Amino acid sequence: MFDLFSDIFTYRDNALTRIDPRAKLLIALAALVAVVTAERTFLPLLLAGLCLGAGAVLRVPLRLAAARLAAPLAVTALLVVLQAFVTGSTPLYSFTLAGWQLILKAEGLRQGTLLGSRVLGALSVVFLLGLVTPAHRIFQALRSFGISQTWLEVAILMYRYIFVLMDRTANIAAAQRLRLGYRGGRRSLGSFAMLAGATLIHSCEQAERTGEAMRLRGYRGTMPFGPLPAIGRRDRLVLVVAVILITAGRLIEWGVAG
Repeated sequence: MFDLFSDIFTYRDNALTRIDPRAKLLIALAALVAVVTAERTFLPLLLAGLCLGAGAVLRVPLRLAAARLAAPLAVTALLVVLQAFVTGSTPLYSFTLAGWQLILKAEGLRQGTLLGSRVLGALSVVFLLGLVTPAHRIFQALRSFGISQTWLEVAILMYRYIFVLMDRTANIAAAQRLRLGYRGGRRSLGSFAMLAGATLIHSCEQAERTGEAMRLRGYRGTMPFGPLPAIGRRDRLVLVVAVILITAGRLIEWGVAG
């Protein structure tokens, strides 16, 4: 859980953390658009390599990167395999599994590989953004872009109290393990159901306590957001150069694909 949610690296002083969060958000948005619309695997894989390489330069542990990317990449791998066997008509390889004739198709393999590269590129961009930008700075930047303050307040409270609920869930799970609650499949399923129900109840109770505490402290429907200074010249230059490079890469890929 610590590996998945820790933001300790965002408070280190380096060239990427010093960039204005608004510039980083715009660069990330341009990279995501380029990755999602890519027609070949080269650009998504290039951006993924750059982002993961930047994480290595920042000395991010491999365990942290693996923990954050493992779950979505596992789902993506399953989708790639399904695409390879379901889509297309040109057979590459066939075999029998449990009485089913499975045929690997060329079109499905290409489409699945492209899908996998897009997901890997997008995940890498978001992964690097989360490593070099604290959450409260992202919320400030989104507010400066005109995002609804109500939505941002909900996001801030969710981000804050997910750690509280995570601690409580971990304590309950530890107590269940001490009482052999996860010994055997049937008992494990029942313990997990109780854990999920207790977490839901705690979240509702925490919401009531938080709302009451906010009203007692003068909350009247709006949460103050501190203003951000104007984007500096260096940050503007970084933003322009990065967007130009991303756009050029996408246009070159579009021309090659065409």
